[in-house]
Amino acid sequence: MSEPLKVQARLSAPVGRVRKALTDPTELRLWLAEHAEVELPQRYEFWGRYTPEGDVPHQRLLHADDDTLRFGWLLDGVETTTEFQLTAEGTDNTVLTLTQSHFDFAEAMSGSSIRGVLQTYWSLAVANLAAHLEGRTVLPRTDFTSADLRGELVIEAPADKVWESLTDSEQASAWFGYPIGIEPWVGGRYAMGGFDAGYAAKVVDLEPGRQMSVDWGPVGVTSWELAESDGRTTLTFVQSGFDEANPPYAAWSGTVSGLGELRRFHEMPDWQPIWLPAEVPGLEPAN
Repeated sequence: MSEPLKVQARLSAPVGRVRKALTDPTELRLWLAEHAEVELPQRYEFWGRYTPEGDVPHQRLLHADDDTLRFGWLLDGVETTTEFQLTAEGTDNTVLTLTQSHFDFAEAMSGSSIRGVLQTYWSLAVANLAAHLEGRTVLPRTDFTSADLRGELVIEAPADKVWESLTDSEQASAWFGYPIGIEPWVGGRYAMGGFDAGYAAKVVDLEPGRQMSVDWGPVGVTSWELAESDGRTTLTFVQSGFDEANPPYAAWSGTVSGLGELRRFHEMPDWQPIWLPAEVPGLEPAN
């Protein structure tokens, strides 16, 4: 059995505030799920279109105290285990450690099980938790009932600066958290893990300063388009050209969670990523 998935993030709020966001059903509906019901220590449930296999709640609360929340979650016929652990870092910050059992990177690559979405599902969820705690608009949540993968994000920065951070390898590697090699021209490479990683997607459309499309093969084409108004940039992003019977929810969720850090990169004068270093199969952390 593989090692549990582990995600760590530094959140700009004290432990008590983070715990409330994790356990108050009204707040959970804002950043995590379409529906949520919580009655500690007996019940912790969330479901709906933003939840994998979210037709009905599939969670079973296992443990809850002031700094730990653990629940079983039935996914694709297997009860997985999810745990949130909160650790105070000073008076105003909390380190959230999230672990999730039964994640297999091969299933994420193949799409053979809904459990393959867990890594990027939780990355997007934690990015939205951070946005919620910081008073920012949450990112578009993945709708697991739809094959329409599109969204938009408003960034408090001019379009030329956003464009540069989307197409410059060094800046993109910084905000995404892993090396990205980018050749910003039609036919150029877009290489997650850097140009030496062995595989690169291809830039198939580009209008400098405005739009770019990258072909990832079976998971389709990711397109970004920028529009500026009053010094603010609206970033519209779309995934297309994939098998609609098996939408690339894992890849899409990972893209959206990364764009949340892009927004913070531009809007915070002393930007630091929320993510603490973690090992991701096939990728080396950016320096």
